[in-house]
Amino acid sequence: MSALDYLTKIHAIMERIKTVEMDKIKAAAEVMAASIANDRRVYMFGSGHSVIPVLDIFPRYGSFVGFFPLYDPRLMWSNVIGPGGARELLWLERQRGYARVFLQSYPLEPRDCMLVFSHGGLNTVPIEIALEAKNQGLKVICVSSLENAKTAKRTHPSGKMLPDVADIAIDNCVPPEDALVDIGQLENVAAGSTVAAVAVAMSLVAETAAILAIRGKVPPTFVSPNVEGVGKDHLHKVYQAFTEFYYSRQMK
Repeated sequence: MSALDYLTKIHAIMERIKTVEMDKIKAAAEVMAASIANDRRVYMFGSGHSVIPVLDIFPRYGSFVGFFPLYDPRLMWSNVIGPGGARELLWLERQRGYARVFLQSYPLEPRDCMLVFSHGGLNTVPIEIALEAKNQGLKVICVSSLENAKTAKRTHPSGKMLPDVADIAIDNCVPPEDALVDIGQLENVAAGSTVAAVAVAMSLVAETAAILAIRGKVPPTFVSPNVEGVGKDHLHKVYQAFTEFYYSRQMK
């Protein structure tokens, strides 16, 4: 039964993350909490399907001000073919120099940190996002397949893959091919990296929040209006806090 096969394999991946990657998740959360506690940013980047965990971290219920998603519609799916399609995106992901131009719009500084998602860790843009962040003094965290880093051919001129650049490289514990289920053909089906990346992302949110709570520094937090006791203006206050957070740092 292929559905059960997929769920079994995803469960095994979750168990491996829980048992093997927790020290790195905790270390990454300490870095992220330090940035937020110092009124700075946790920048987050992903392209292609790796933008999904970035979308899931913030803004959404259960997350809080301090996370700063870096979105580029040219590096996100909006179509299958044609403008915003797969071929165009995959081409742009491999172009040198684009990441530096993209990051010019954001006032990176050493008290910030950068969280980069890329299953393969091979494409040019996420590697150069990490390199540029490191060049500007930021701590870099990545979530990718470390098995892929061990076996794939390095194509960036630096000779590096994303985990080589990161200060903390968290393994998504997904095999390089990503698709998990054998249905009797050459190609496997049903990818695992998105589920794994989102699980790691939410683990980082939870651990970062726990560290900030101990310090009494949890920022305004998104919460469902269905939660009893939440004021009608709560989400407005969160949006206002993020607006102030955004503009005050853009001017620096």
